[in-house]
Amino acid sequence: MSYSLQLYTLRNAIQEDLPGTIRKVAEIGFTQVEPYNFVATAKELGAALKENGLTAPSGHAPLLSQDQDEIFAAAKELGISTVIDPFLPAEHWQKAEDIQATAAKLNAAAKKGAEYGIRVGYHNHAWELESSIEGRTALEYFADLLDPELVLEVDTYWVAVGGQDPVDILTKLGDRVKFIHIKDGPLNTDTKAQQPAGQGKIAVWDVIGAAKSLEVGVVEFDDYSGDIFDGIAQSLAFLNAEASEGAQSEGARA
Repeated sequence: MSYSLQLYTLRNAIQEDLPGTIRKVAEIGFTQVEPYNFVATAKELGAALKENGLTAPSGHAPLLSQDQDEIFAAAKELGISTVIDPFLPAEHWQKAEDIQATAAKLNAAAKKGAEYGIRVGYHNHAWELESSIEGRTALEYFADLLDPELVLEVDTYWVAVGGQDPVDILTKLGDRVKFIHIKDGPLNTDTKAQQPAGQGKIAVWDVIGAAKSLEVGVVEFDDYSGDIFDGIAQSLAFLNAEASEGAQSEGARA
């Protein structure tokens, strides 16, 4: 399992200076990023990633509302091997038939992605957890409708804001979860109140431990009241310090 940074976290800085922002991300110590809406910036972003030795194992793109061939072609150019649809608003998650329709569209997108050698996934917000379908969360109901090759990126913060226990949801979703978003804060919809990992109400290490097939843990802030570069640096430092402590205690037991 490795760590990445969702570049949406730095969207304001990227608009002002994409190459400089990517350079800062590398200087902070990230080796991987998760781009968003990358079709428009593919050339410039690709050059910046290459220059700073960064890779992008996953990326966000609106597969269900934009040209999929264009998205998959740009992803291939950037070396993105999993394209994740980041957002479908709450009205899509209230009725079984709407969720079935979304799953069918995503299954079709996955077949197209496979032609490019690219895997497809979905990323949740709070409403997929707030809505209940046949006695389960809409996210669980949805997961069971997806073809086996589709993956989930569970935003563990929004799961908690949606009233569910992220550890419980990750356990129920099982091997389908290959990515998680790691963020922290007071568990409400005030995005400015989000905090670096380890400083809020999320039990970050319990959450990471519950995702048994995790490939990448992606650091993200939807917003932040402090200096965002300092925020992501604090999150990475927390994750790296805990990981090295865990490795040391494993070594001591061996």
